[in-house]
Amino acid sequence: MNFELSEEETMLAGLADRFVADRYDIERRRAYLAEAQGFSKENWDLLAECGLMAAPLAQADGGMELEPGAIVALFAALGRGLVVEPLAESVLVGARLLLAGAADSLADAWREGLASGAQRVALAHAEPGQRGNRAWVETRSQAGAEGVRLTGVKHCVPAGQGADAFLVSARANDGGTGADGIAFYLVSADAPGLTITPWRLIDGSVAVHLTLDNVVVPASHRLAGGLDLLDQIMPLADLARAAEAVGVMQRIFDETLEYLRTRSQFNTPLGRFQAIQHRMVAHYCALEQSRALLNLALVGGAERDFAQAVAGARAFISDVSLSLGHDMIQFHGGMGVTDELAIGHGHKRLVLLSRWPEEPLAKLDRYAGLAA
Repeated sequence: MNFELSEEETMLAGLADRFVADRYDIERRRAYLAEAQGFSKENWDLLAECGLMAAPLAQADGGMELEPGAIVALFAALGRGLVVEPLAESVLVGARLLLAGAADSLADAWREGLASGAQRVALAHAEPGQRGNRAWVETRSQAGAEGVRLTGVKHCVPAGQGADAFLVSARANDGGTGADGIAFYLVSADAPGLTITPWRLIDGSVAVHLTLDNVVVPASHRLAGGLDLLDQIMPLADLARAAEAVGVMQRIFDETLEYLRTRSQFNTPLGRFQAIQHRMVAHYCALEQSRALLNLALVGGAERDFAQAVAGARAFISDVSLSLGHDMIQFHGGMGVTDELAIGHGHKRLVLLSRWPEEPLAKLDRYAGLAA
């Protein structure tokens, strides 16, 4: 099997590398995160001009319908650059979910704005009581003459600050654990009764807390499908998250390796100490295993096999990425946790990627369930 990058994949990775070289260093990254929405609007518009906003979307939606291999190449490059713009959450999740489930008239109203980056939608599904159970939805929907009335709380909506609308999950029945009865509704960010409260995640990005108090949306804003629709679009988004994590791991590993070669103690470079060598070799092996699991997902074959391979890759990478991040910090000493180095930035991003939208054990359970 040939795992060399194709021409398209090489082009996308090179485009992302040039974007990082032109727009990113640690100081500018800190400034981007400090903005109200947690990223640079100027960078967002530039990514859209480069075609990266529309590229993952279906051709019918004005996109390039990137193959999974191109997604891996792109997001690994963005991970190496520690890019903060939320392409995965806004495009691979929000935009694709809306366009996959919306009626033609609703999709037509949003298609151009999503492809151009002028509009963003965010998935609002996580609730305080879920704890790894995606079918636990306590937000209620009630159909009436005026439309559908939504009431509930969504406590963590990444990339929600500044979004034009939210895709809110709600159920019409009284159960809290079953998948039946769950649907997604498009809710405008300025809808009466919707309260949006921003808060910072561990990596400095901005999520929002939503409170829906009798928010009314048109019946036409209901998407076709429930959790099955989410299962349809999520594997590609999870593949992108896994590839980003590998990119981040590679960045902080390379910077630590250079540090160990140049930093001396007792007149000896730190990289000469055998205990450190052994730990670096172990992390290098974990990086190579992570890449191998991404490659396995790319040759997964059927849709179910692809989803299973992605779940397995996510479970493994989520675990080893945290161990790698911990050691890269330890090898730098107290400097490792400061905002002046990429090491701390990268590790905090890895913590979020390893635990969103579910923890490593939940990812492992998903892998086992798909294997059954």
